[in-house]
Amino acid sequence: MVDSINFLFVGVGGQGIILVSDVVADVGLKLGLDAKKSEIHGMSQRGGSVESHVRWGDKVYSPIPAKGEVNYLVAMEILEAGRWAPYLAPDGEAIINNQQIASLSVSSGLARYPETERIVNIFAQRTKNVHLVEGLATARRMGNPAVAGVVLLGYLSSMLQYDEAAWLEVIEKRVPARFVKLNKEAFVEGRHLRG
Repeated sequence: MVDSINFLFVGVGGQGIILVSDVVADVGLKLGLDAKKSEIHGMSQRGGSVESHVRWGDKVYSPIPAKGEVNYLVAMEILEAGRWAPYLAPDGEAIINNQQIASLSVSSGLARYPETERIVNIFAQRTKNVHLVEGLATARRMGNPAVAGVVLLGYLSSMLQYDEAAWLEVIEKRVPARFVKLNKEAFVEGRHLRG
């Protein structure tokens, strides 16, 4: 029997949140679990917030957990991570891409982007499981910053006790053929970042 596992993916438009959450939902189904997904794009095409919830379990009735019930929060951007910290369960895992994207208020000088340490400290008050991951740097090293989300997906997968092959099969089905090899490599790199 599998109790529900709650995932929350957050970031800004263009960071691959929808792809990553689609892969996680499909992996859950491939593993024989019930999986539900919900997403909100908002103003994503203008760099606005994107959130996607995924829930796995023997029987899942709703894709959206209450605040304080997310087991795995994966944030593609540091400030977006901070906004969603209240959703993380006390023993949850926060996986935060070490990337800052200045909002309009920051780029126009009306506000300051908070220090990374401040965001990490918000999570440290909720859980000891805070992972600041060099997803973007890894993707750039691989030659394509667009796969940073898949790097974080690999990192997440290394925390779960499920076969790596299932993840790679789903990536192959979800990604356009010409990008499959790169995305699989990004996934494996993410798994290796966790050591």
